[in-house]
Amino acid sequence: QVPGVPPACIELQDRAGVDVNVLFFLLWLATQGRALNKEQVTDIDRSVGAWREMAVVPLRNIRRALKLPPPVISGEVAEGFRTRIKAVELEAERLQQEALFQMAERSPLGSAAASPVEAARASVSAYQALLRPFPAGALETILSAFAKFDPPR
Repeated sequence: QVPGVPPACIELQDRAGVDVNVLFFLLWLATQGRALNKEQVTDIDRSVGAWREMAVVPLRNIRRALKLPPPVISGEVAEGFRTRIKAVELEAERLQQEALFQMAERSPLGSAAASPVEAARASVSAYQALLRPFPAGALETILSAFAKFDPPR
């Protein structure tokens, strides 16, 4: 984990409606020098949107709500249940990531960019155009971490 990235992701998710799996998928494509435009990002987001709304978001909401369980359930029991919900939520996210990866395997996505950093900025800008403005500090944390990332070749 890169310091500052997890809270930046949560801030982007909660304040701008970012699907962190989609964001990371765009960044993964950027490591290959692939930049996506707004239409392509819209198609990607739409393709996983039903799963996100049906499975990932409801599980996340339940997990978060269980941080303060109703008094009828003890904190210890609620925390055990919350842990199991978190595991199912992570599995739902993993399935979404797998679906995204399969999209990339079916056909090349995006177009060639001058550099991975340019690809990342272009794709993230296209994604931001679909949603509310991204919190600038959180966005810069993610892009800065990406710029320092040196994937194995």
